[in-house]
Amino acid sequence: MNIGSFLEVVTFISAIFTILLVLLQQRGASLGAGFGSSGELYTTRRGLEKSLFVTTIVSAVIFVLSILGLLLIPS
Repeated sequence: MNIGSFLEVVTFISAIFTILLVLLQQRGASLGAGFGSSGELYTTRRGLEKSLFVTTIVSAVIFVLSILGLLLIPS
């Protein structure tokens, strides 16, 4: 297995994983914001929400780096 095919597999897996992680995250607007409420409550991420956020960032970085690797490595 050469490095090009390895990077293709890493790109595919990280793309699917990133999509799933983004879909699992909560929306920023609450139901009250839809009815005219200001909804400007800023809170810090804690627990599972913070872990999900950090994991999403790591997965996105792996995805971008694997694409850059595919672009820089000759086939």
